Amino acid sequence: MQFINVKTDFAFKKVFGSAESKDILISFLNAILNLKNNVIESLTIINPYQIPLSEGLKETYVDIQAKLENGTTVLIEMQTYNQGGFGNRIQSNLAKAYSTQLRSGDKYTKHNRVVALTVTDFLMFNDEKLKSTVITHFEFMERTKLVLFPYNKMEMVFVELPKFDKKEDELVTMADKWIYFIKQAGDFSDIPQSLVNEKNITDALKIANYATLTPEELDIEEKKSRWLADQEEIEFERQIVLDKLSQMKVEKQAVIEEKQAVIAENKAVIAEKQAVEKALAAEKETAKTAKMALEKAEQLIQQAEQNTKLQIAKQMLQNKIDITLIMQATGLEAELIRKLSVE
Repeated sequence: MQFINVKTDFAFKKVFGSAESKDILISFLNAILNLKNNVIESLTIINPYQIPLSEGLKETYVDIQAKLENGTTVLIEMQTYNQGGFGNRIQSNLAKAYSTQLRSGDKYTKHNRVVALTVTDFLMFNDEKLKSTVITHFEFMERTKLVLFPYNKMEMVFVELPKFDKKEDELVTMADKWIYFIKQAGDFSDIPQSLVNEKNITDALKIANYATLTPEELDIEEKKSRWLADQEEIEFERQIVLDKLSQMKVEKQAVIEEKQAVIAENKAVIAEKQAVEKALAAEKETAKTAKMALEKAEQLIQQAEQNTKLQIAKQMLQNKIDITLIMQATGLEAELIRKLSVE
């Protein structure tokens, strides 16, 4: 027994959006949307095309669109790759489905709730707080007090398949089982034992069974699977390029850091040289100052010695001592001694 890969848009729409999928879709939505007491009893699968209100605006298309018995519209999509602007597209589809409910003259109170349910085969949210959260719900909320907007009738729900890592024997809730089904159905060779007693999932597997497909459907599935394989190959090659770019970035950063280290080292050498030159200049200036001080001190000493000799000479002259003896005692010249005698 072989089953189609439910992660292709064709298979997803066939399983959940076909004429015979009503009960399957009800079970799936009740499990994923966590409606608590507001269990879905019935719904209508409607045209997934969304016609714009005004001419010239872009038409949009979702995989499946359902109207619940309480008037709520649910837009359901399976997305395999994170294409550019994907998040914006979801918001656009949600806003369009909400705004196109009213016609001219209708009161705003007639707006019904709209939910965009998106299943992704890639990580949609990398926030640390959501790293292990498989199903995320987003509504309008006051950002500081985290209070829900009381009039909000728009909601986005995401199921990120890569975050779901439970094995078959770990499946507990219906949400677990439906997510496991979507993620693994293409690899089943038979109906897993844990899913045998879940009628809606076994019905979904019957629809997904290759043996039940028409030749036209088999052709579409083959083309979709081939496209998916091509996209996986493209993604693989893209990841190789990204890894190379990342490595080049690391190497470039290493070169920059090495260059910065060399510059810092050169600056340190220059600073050290400047410090040495400054120290030498200061030392030279100190030596010069010291020399001048020494010379001045020597001059003062010589002057003091000269004054002392002159004083001694004067006293000897006063005592009528011969000039010759005074010259011998003081070392002064005779002429200088004679001048003292005149004074």
